[in-house]
Amino acid sequence: MRQHYYWRLCCIAAGTLLLAAGRARGADDIEVIRVQPNFYMIAGAGGNIAVQIGPDGVLLVDTGAARMSDRVMAEIRKLTSQPIRFIIDTSADADDVGGNEKLAKAVGADGAAAVIIATENVLTRMSAPTGKQAAFPLAAWPTETFFQKQKPMYFNREGIQIMSHAAHSDGDSVVFFRRSDVIVAGGIYDTTRFPVIDVEKGGGIQQEIDALNQIVELAIPSIPMMWQEGGTQVIPGRGWLADQADVVEYRDMVTIIRDVVADMMGKDMTLEQIQAANPTRGYRKQYGSESGSWTTSMFVEAIYKSLTAKK
Repeated sequence: MRQHYYWRLCCIAAGTLLLAAGRARGADDIEVIRVQPNFYMIAGAGGNIAVQIGPDGVLLVDTGAARMSDRVMAEIRKLTSQPIRFIIDTSADADDVGGNEKLAKAVGADGAAAVIIATENVLTRMSAPTGKQAAFPLAAWPTETFFQKQKPMYFNREGIQIMSHAAHSDGDSVVFFRRSDVIVAGGIYDTTRFPVIDVEKGGGIQQEIDALNQIVELAIPSIPMMWQEGGTQVIPGRGWLADQADVVEYRDMVTIIRDVVADMMGKDMTLEQIQAANPTRGYRKQYGSESGSWTTSMFVEAIYKSLTAKK
């Protein structure tokens, strides 16, 4: 137990250093991290990008922001000359699907563009009804969609499970690489901030917690034996590489804040009163922000709206 305690302290310290390094990194700096012998994470291109490489070619989970596509492609080419065969989108967020158009065209000798896989809701968000302006160009849209809870596939001698969720939005997916023992969490798990809950696009706080619980259940904990690292690696939508214990801590944080807000709502407190009471106390310094695209007050409001809709 004592050995495990010290191991967790080392992991927490390492995570803190990685977070500081990420904040110090410039807006357009890219970092490539080896996760497994055939598996990499590209950070700094918008959302994190997962790269699986094998004899069948390259599979990407998410493609980052559009403006970073050329640099992402250059980093992939440093890893392999294999063509990109599949792209899996974990959501319709611009920082996750922005590179779809360019990276899908990184074809092999047969001239075939990559197949883009996502939930039906992602296609709906990226496209538009007839006569309306689509959010993304046609070439960036998913070419293969699914509406069931899970889509299995086999690539590079590895079973892959794509599991759909309505969590931070109505089109989220968690991708589990079974042989590599890697989970790509997408926007459901973000080590740099409170989870983005887009209520207007079908997201909800309970769905978010349910999705985090599934990641925890899928992952095998990292227990050091003879000082060897092990356990399932979790690639978040943004931030540093994590393990099951990190996701548990994040899940607990989200659950505690949800319960605090629910308790205040049970006392008939208004949203303004709840905001003033600071229900994120204890976590605000690590995950909160007073400015930018996702602030602490926006997170609290999203919880409030989710619980109000449920009530």
